[in-house]
Amino acid sequence: MPNPEELQQAEATPATPQQPVVEDVKTENETAAASEKPILENVISFQNVDIYQRQLMVLSKISFDIKAGEFVYLVGKTGTGKSSILKTLIAEVQPKGEKAMMIGYDLLKLKSKKIPELRTKIGMVFQDYQLLSDSTVIENLLFVLRATRWKDKQAMLNRCKEVLALVGLETKDFKLPSQLSGGEQQRVCIARALLNNPDLILADEPTGNLDPITAEEIFQVFHHINQSGTTVLMATHNFNLINKFPSRTLLIEDGKLIDSGV
Repeated sequence: MPNPEELQQAEATPATPQQPVVEDVKTENETAAASEKPILENVISFQNVDIYQRQLMVLSKISFDIKAGEFVYLVGKTGTGKSSILKTLIAEVQPKGEKAMMIGYDLLKLKSKKIPELRTKIGMVFQDYQLLSDSTVIENLLFVLRATRWKDKQAMLNRCKEVLALVGLETKDFKLPSQLSGGEQQRVCIARALLNNPDLILADEPTGNLDPITAEEIFQVFHHINQSGTTVLMATHNFNLINKFPSRTLLIEDGKLIDSGV
């Protein structure tokens, strides 16, 4: 199972372990969230890319494209490189190779000052929720909007209500995380990932801590979001739900990336 703690440091500024993943950048996200996104044929495009983990190459010469609007599963045994691919996509580690494009950014040449800008275009969902335990649902969401430079308070509240409605939590906005079930907390995390209208949702074992019935409900939420046009890449071990909700699969095995092509 990928280690979500390794990914936490890539997205967040230094914080307590429960602090949400946010990036502080100079943008007018009130407008960005409502505006149309530029059309990208491929959200991700890798060609003969080497993936590293702590300076050691863990995958060699992998190639794959993910088109805008696709739903793709990333599967493989623990330690095969799934988390390393996710960390590469959020620019925590720099790859080497012929081509590594991510939402229009060249990861082979990406300068550090551009990384926060890239990450605002990605929504991250982790296995362990990472909600602020002493803040209500809506306060958790408002925290992210303030950190990403939203200014208009009414626009912020409206956006929070919009994303909570998308995940079926419109009546839970003043609940604390401790007052929610595991499935409801994960729905809050999905809502948080949607706040800035991302080009791509990266989900790292989002049902790993959930019972089978709740896990299926969360899969349904992700597929509903995808049907609305958002690209989703989900790392998961839940083959039962992959079979129930079939989609294209990238399998890491014996150091190779095998594309189902479905």
